[in-house]
Amino acid sequence: MKKNFPLQAEGKHPDRVLEAVKHEIRKYFKRERNRDVPKGADFWDFDCQVGLTAETAEVVRVSAVIDAVDAAAKSGAASVYVEILSKHGVRVPAPQREADHADTFPDDLDN
Repeated sequence: MKKNFPLQAEGKHPDRVLEAVKHEIRKYFKRERNRDVPKGADFWDFDCQVGLTAETAEVVRVSAVIDAVDAAAKSGAASVYVEILSKHGVRVPAPQREADHADTFPDDLDN
């Protein structure tokens, strides 16, 4: 999704327009996550950019998209550009911890 959302609409309260924009973004994330994941992938991941225009959009994390839209609205912008591109992701296992915890306890407890 590459879209320029207007944050001000004639005859509508700006807070309601902002809520509609955030609702559409959340709906897009939900719709994309519900798609079937391709073979060899574990989940859907997203590349996100948010800014006042497409040229000034900055890369943000998925969890920060709504906050970035809020920040643009609080700055008094007339519109905000949101780009969300879905891609498949593969989970990377956490490194194995050493099973032997002998180094964590002192050997000479008799003192």
